[in-house]
Amino acid sequence: MFRRRSETPAEDAAQAVSSEQPKSATQGKGRPTPKRREAEGRRRQPVTAPANRKEAYRQMRARQDAERRRVREGIARGDERYMPARDKGPVRRFARDWVDSRRLVSQYFLPFALVILLATWIPLQPDVRAFVYFAVLTIAWPLMMVGVLFTSIWVAWRVKRVAAEKFPDENLRGVGFYAAMRALQIRRLRFPPPTVLPGGRPVPQKK
Repeated sequence: MFRRRSETPAEDAAQAVSSEQPKSATQGKGRPTPKRREAEGRRRQPVTAPANRKEAYRQMRARQDAERRRVREGIARGDERYMPARDKGPVRRFARDWVDSRRLVSQYFLPFALVILLATWIPLQPDVRAFVYFAVLTIAWPLMMVGVLFTSIWVAWRVKRVAAEKFPDENLRGVGFYAAMRALQIRRLRFPPPTVLPGGRPVPQKK
């Protein structure tokens, strides 16, 4: 009701100006501080969601196909980043190259077994069929099995011995069996694909 005499008109004007200033101006930023939710929302990129379940399945299949194609191309180049654990390392690479650089009896086992199977299905005269069965079951098949057995044992022993000399500090566990199993496969079906030709020459790069 009564006003103190000490207050002057200049002091009243200063108090009025300070009370009307927004709080954000006193913070020194010149703008209000953004909320955390708003900042995170601006950082997020818009994602186009599939319109329906069929579209989602199609996108998933496309991603899987692209990933499988990338892995196949990487393995074909010999890039060990894309290979399974059993094929990684210098010892396994040496075993593959050692087998792929040779022509072994065991690699013809599957084609030979297919020829025998087809020979038993061909319609023949009874006398001819009896001779074919006798030749296959008593001569050809036992000889092939003995050849495969001895070749597999020799390959496993030889690869492990040479690998021990070349890689004294590496783990050689299973490398002999690994080489023997690769020697049983048809060359064109070996995976990872061979990087050397019989004789040791490198496989020419496809253009």
